[in-house]
Amino acid sequence: MSTASREAAKLVTRAASGDRKAWDALVEAYGGLIWSVTRSYRLSGAEAGDVSQTTWLRLCENIGRLRDPACVGAWLATTARRECLSVQARRRSVVLVDDIASLEADDEPDDEVDTRILHQEQVAELRGALDRLPARLQEMLELLMQDDPPTYEEVAATMHLPLGSIGPTRGRALRTLRRIMEAPTACELSSMR
Repeated sequence: MSTASREAAKLVTRAASGDRKAWDALVEAYGGLIWSVTRSYRLSGAEAGDVSQTTWLRLCENIGRLRDPACVGAWLATTARRECLSVQARRRSVVLVDDIASLEADDEPDDEVDTRILHQEQVAELRGALDRLPARLQEMLELLMQDDPPTYEEVAATMHLPLGSIGPTRGRALRTLRRIMEAPTACELSSMR
């Protein structure tokens, strides 16, 4: 374990026991990391501030349960990424309507409704498969599947990976995801018996 990792683990242990100076040191050491994650998602200043606060709150709630306190930086970065994705999802779900009457008109043919329901089921199935991937592969695919995905250079910097490993890791993640989605589910297996 490196000196930095040992120091991080000590800070986490002290902060978990209520040491205010340790919390301040954690914020000092990792605050910039969280802000760099929020910048990579192009959030507004208020959204970035919310993500930062929520990330620190999540650490406060879970600090005693971290599996590897020496990896607190990776834990914070992952948590910040997930919070950024949550903010982006909420942003996309907001619909501005200038005329409420347009909502009351139901001119949508049934086949469009069926298509939309099928799409929602496919998205849910994909989300379930993504959740079964190892956390590191989930992170990479979530970054690369954004509407405006970051460059490989930005992904490498965000995930602290060599630039040349992004493409092969992405390919491995997609192959694993495909295998998960093609594997029969427990329900399908029980119906085969």
